[in-house]
Amino acid sequence: MPCPMGFLSDLVARRRRDLEEHPLDDSALMARVMASPPARDFEGALRAAKTPAVIAEVKRASPSAGTIADADASTQAARYEAAGAAAVSVLTEATHFDGALGDLRAVRVSVGLPVLRKDFLVHPSQLIESRAEGADAVLLIASCLNEQELRSALSIASDLGLGTLVETHTEADLDKVLSLEAPVVGVNARNLESLEVDVDRALAQLRRIPRDRVAVMESGISDPAHVRAAVQAGASAVLVGEALMRSPDPGATLRALRNSTNDREEAV
Repeated sequence: MPCPMGFLSDLVARRRRDLEEHPLDDSALMARVMASPPARDFEGALRAAKTPAVIAEVKRASPSAGTIADADASTQAARYEAAGAAAVSVLTEATHFDGALGDLRAVRVSVGLPVLRKDFLVHPSQLIESRAEGADAVLLIASCLNEQELRSALSIASDLGLGTLVETHTEADLDKVLSLEAPVVGVNARNLESLEVDVDRALAQLRRIPRDRVAVMESGISDPAHVRAAVQAGASAVLVGEALMRSPDPGATLRALRNSTNDREEAV
């Protein structure tokens, strides 16, 4: 069923309301955080990887594509690691993406890579929850947070040892994020209100990200040509989910994306 306009706004409003009505137990979560092993270095893994670093995503469904694949999260993540992914992203939102925190926990113990929790995080308690559930890094969506909330979220994530991927969709998002000390900045080619993809807009925004940041292209990546375009625009990493989840051989698909710039160099 097609999603109505304003998907992100509607979802975030519901998420904020749910957290007000059913707050998380910060004390219990912090006790689990204190007993957890150190987080793996998400930013460091992206910087250490040969461009393009691939953040490979476990995503069973999406509001734009519907059901994608009913894959076991641990098995899929292990395939990604074997094929050279720099990090694994795990969708934990249940209603629209068929995700779960259980997937995050399962992936964290099955791979040695940094694991990114991808969800709609709008409250500090969710950051504590993310760390307690095994996340090494979290997605922060600039459109979901005002500047003060985003600044606070970055600070809390740092205190918890969490890495961050700060996602932008609009020029205003990017302006807000670039004014803050966010080391890993993503540009999502998909507008999460309308769910439409505009790759040209995303590539233009990538060109604005300073070289001292890690620039990540999100959405619109399904073949080596897309990766080459992203790298040429300044991306040093790409986040890929649907193309890998649909592939009969996700390892081979991931390797092809990682080697896409080599293919270009060989063709010159």
